[in-house]
Amino acid sequence: MPKKKTTEDNKKINNPNVIGLRADVLEQQITDTLEVNYMPYAMSVIVSRAIPEIDGFKPSHRKLLYTMYKMGLLTGTRTKSANIVGQTMRLNPHGDAAIYDTLVRLSKGYGALLTPFIDSKGNFGKVFSRDMACAASRYTEAKLDSICSVIFGDIDRDTVDFVDNYDSTMKEPSLLPTMFPNVLVSANTGIAVGMASNICGFNLEEVCQTTIEYINDPDCDISQTLKAPDFPTGGELIFNATELGTIYETGRGSVKVRACWSYVKEGNLIEITEIPYSTTAEAIIDKVAELIKVGKLKDVSDMRDETDLSGLKLTIDLKRGVDPDKLMAKLFKQTPLMDSFSCNFNILIAGIPRVMGVREILNEWTAWRVECVRRRVYCELNKKKEKLHLLIGLQKILLDIDKAISIIRATEEETEVVPNLMIGFGIDELQAEYVAEIRLRNINREYILKRTQETGALREEIEDLEDTLKSAKRINSIIIKELKDVIKKFGIERRTKIIYEDEIESFDEEEHIEDYAVNIFMSREGYFKKITPLSLRMGGEQKYKDTDGPFLSFESSNKNELLIFTDRQQVYKARMRDFEDTKASNLGTYLPTALEMDEDENVIYMLDPGDYSSHIIFFFENGKAARIELSTYATKLNRKKLTGAYSDKSPISAIVPINEDLELAVFSSDGRTLIFNTSLMAPKTTRSTIGVQVMSLKKGRTLENALPLEATAITDATRYKIRAIPAAGAILKPEDKGETQLEIEI
Repeated sequence: MPKKKTTEDNKKINNPNVIGLRADVLEQQITDTLEVNYMPYAMSVIVSRAIPEIDGFKPSHRKLLYTMYKMGLLTGTRTKSANIVGQTMRLNPHGDAAIYDTLVRLSKGYGALLTPFIDSKGNFGKVFSRDMACAASRYTEAKLDSICSVIFGDIDRDTVDFVDNYDSTMKEPSLLPTMFPNVLVSANTGIAVGMASNICGFNLEEVCQTTIEYINDPDCDISQTLKAPDFPTGGELIFNATELGTIYETGRGSVKVRACWSYVKEGNLIEITEIPYSTTAEAIIDKVAELIKVGKLKDVSDMRDETDLSGLKLTIDLKRGVDPDKLMAKLFKQTPLMDSFSCNFNILIAGIPRVMGVREILNEWTAWRVECVRRRVYCELNKKKEKLHLLIGLQKILLDIDKAISIIRATEEETEVVPNLMIGFGIDELQAEYVAEIRLRNINREYILKRTQETGALREEIEDLEDTLKSAKRINSIIIKELKDVIKKFGIERRTKIIYEDEIESFDEEEHIEDYAVNIFMSREGYFKKITPLSLRMGGEQKYKDTDGPFLSFESSNKNELLIFTDRQQVYKARMRDFEDTKASNLGTYLPTALEMDEDENVIYMLDPGDYSSHIIFFFENGKAARIELSTYATKLNRKKLTGAYSDKSPISAIVPINEDLELAVFSSDGRTLIFNTSLMAPKTTRSTIGVQVMSLKKGRTLENALPLEATAITDATRYKIRAIPAAGAILKPEDKGETQLEIEI
């Protein structure tokens, strides 16, 4: 039988800080859950998965490369990738798919790194392709690339710490002793919990040379040797000294990279052979196809992917008479052929994530490398001291070899040999053990003399190593020599070319828009038409739905913009060129659908703002009016919708745009009219202002309409003119109503 819930149980269940809705479920405070369950997970992702460390590797990279090193793949022949994946699972518990993905990324075939660490054979896919997948691990082969000789060269000389693997059955290095700042050479991207890392790659030779300059002078100008990021997919980097300086200083910022292209006159086509690192060939083709489909790219007849074994190639067929330079300037602006790489140099230093600039990274790497070299020198020093100690013991045996032989022969038990030698010659256990292990054939004066002659050279080497440990200058010289060797063996030319902003032909979209006069029409239900004057003269009557009719019409230009106001206090911004030219006989474009308006939202007014220097007046049913500067609707960004277009305190009655002050006639529901000059209203810069009282209304009466005086049938204007607002107005005489006014009242 289930346990019956008590009042106390119900209190716990209703407590929002308690997890669990059943009495038999363990209850736990939400704060405890975060601390016990979530925080360890978050820290594990940050420290053990997503963020690279000072050696430039994530844990998954390090485990894979170390496994390949232990498999003898630095000097041996290639082996099946599946074999490598299986062996790596002893260190990496995240599954074979994740391990193989890591292997692919580090491979030469995939092309994601300027200095790949894995020499691959087979189909490993391509970093510049979204759809070109790699072959299964059973079909591909791999080994360590030669550059790994400077990654693992010191690993067996106590340069780094070793830790237990996930099940404590073997040891693995906590870091790899890279002889160059791989953290700046290898591109790395990782998304952790609450933070991320995005490190662009730099040219190996430039990084090593910059490090040498930094070691010699920590205040050196880094930008003189570290020119700019270098990407494996090449392209052209648009040099911006300010932006690069920010990246070098703070570790954050972005750089723009664009594709490399050439024009083939014979076929009237453009060939693209290098693209930005942050995009793919398929993304570029999809965007170009989209632009062609919507009619924004009329100069291109076709685009195709002609990538083959020789490398990437995207081909664009041009229409006759198209200027390739202007077309590419347009494509750079509207497609991923020019893209930005956002930098976030977030690196783990002693288990703590830190966003650092290049100088700070070099400082941390240099300090770490100094420690690695010190540990290596100290390891060599200890080995030589141990060897010297053994040879000193052997030297004592030289005094009386026959005595050593007689001691060994006279000893009855094997375990007593070492103690008896220690007593006989006054040597310690290590020296005695070493002497006891000498083969019988080597117990002669010549062999012992040769070995003991090494003691002088050993003492000199030990003295030199001890001096090295005491001298920071000598340690730095060792690091500099190693960096120069790396440049000599593995340095390559830049792949990403550097161009300067003043060399770029800018693309002004306005210059490429065809400009011509248009007539704009909008119906009461929100149907929009853009008709050229010629088509308007040639066409017949305007066509509307049975329940619809004309509402607004004005002349404009195809280059101009539109402001479309709705009954939800919102204004939508559109461009004339976004709408196709149509004919009077067509119904037109339904604006609520075209502009993706909210459900049941309706258009109430539309105007051409021109240069946004004029004003607009909103009249409300409560008798108030607000004069707003159109500049308040101008935005630097291409925003399509602005909320709070006008006040929502009272329903709107009329909207009147004005370029200069003029006489307006205002009509109320009780037949009164007043005429005032708009100069009586001060313009406001706040769109949602409630305005000022223009017409004094009796209870139950509303302001119905407002029109420019010249658009009314009023003949006796002096009867209704006022000098100050608000005013009640005068009763509209029958002769001033006119037929137009009568139709409005109906």
